[in-house]
Amino acid sequence: MWLLLLSLVAPLSLICWLITMFYSYVHNDTVPVSPVRWMIAIVAPVVIATWGLKRKSLDRSGAIAGLVVGFILTISNLCFFSSLLTFFVMGSKVTKFKAEQKKKMEHNYKEGGQRNWVQVLCNGGMAAIFGLQYMFHVGCREVVIDFSHHYSPSWLAVSVLGSLACCCGDTFSSELGAVFSKNTEPRLITTFRKVPRGTNGGITLIGSLFSMVGGGLVGLAYYITQIFLLRESFLDRGPPQWPLLIVGLLMGIIGSTVDSLLGATFQYSGFHRKRKCVVEHSGSDVDYISGMELLDNHSVNLLSSLISALISPKIAFELWRLCS
Repeated sequence: MWLLLLSLVAPLSLICWLITMFYSYVHNDTVPVSPVRWMIAIVAPVVIATWGLKRKSLDRSGAIAGLVVGFILTISNLCFFSSLLTFFVMGSKVTKFKAEQKKKMEHNYKEGGQRNWVQVLCNGGMAAIFGLQYMFHVGCREVVIDFSHHYSPSWLAVSVLGSLACCCGDTFSSELGAVFSKNTEPRLITTFRKVPRGTNGGITLIGSLFSMVGGGLVGLAYYITQIFLLRESFLDRGPPQWPLLIVGLLMGIIGSTVDSLLGATFQYSGFHRKRKCVVEHSGSDVDYISGMELLDNHSVNLLSSLISALISPKIAFELWRLCS
């Protein structure tokens, strides 16, 4: 299988490289994408999507959407790829953690936490959009985060990091917070009154801590890849890159908080008396808890990742200003 995949990818990456070489010849200011980067951008998403299908972390539509998101983020910047990979792998693992316990709390629980194309795009779509903007503005390469001399590339790169850190932080918060705080009733983020487990916008202290862990892992993956790929001369001339770790931590908890605020306000939560669980629709057997029937979980994820992508550059700018 791997020989077949390599036999298909090698000529395809060579063709893509020749096309970019011709384009760079016509437009002298364009740097061609190396054949190695083309190969990585083609192979890596295929391998990850295949792994996700086998592990039932993705269905077929989710795997196809993942191929598109993965290709865009990998070809544009390998730091984006490592951040996405960390989010996908760690997010899949925490989603499957204590699955039997989660089945009793979630009325729409899917075996293995299988994600379809809508879920993939609502979690990774914003990162892919900012990754495309980065690619068109900067090209397919890694850059030092330096707001003083490379403001736009730094802004776009941190937007991708912030979006993925938000999604990973929210996944850690919801999947692990519910398990490890099983003896603690969550509180609604808008009123702080106690609500049933599974209520949209319900938060716990341990869930908030886990959101920082999720965001921090994404920031760590970005930072390690950045240090590994960039030449020491580039790193020495620029500002320190360790604030990437803090950006990941902060966007994990900030993104999760934004998600909870949106969920508590615009997403309906009600307690079904017969099923003994929280549902997201009104009905005769449903007691109202909070929110409006305006957004669903996918919309909330999409909006929170967008908001996180927009505010993370401002936070990063202030961090780098303090550290420089």
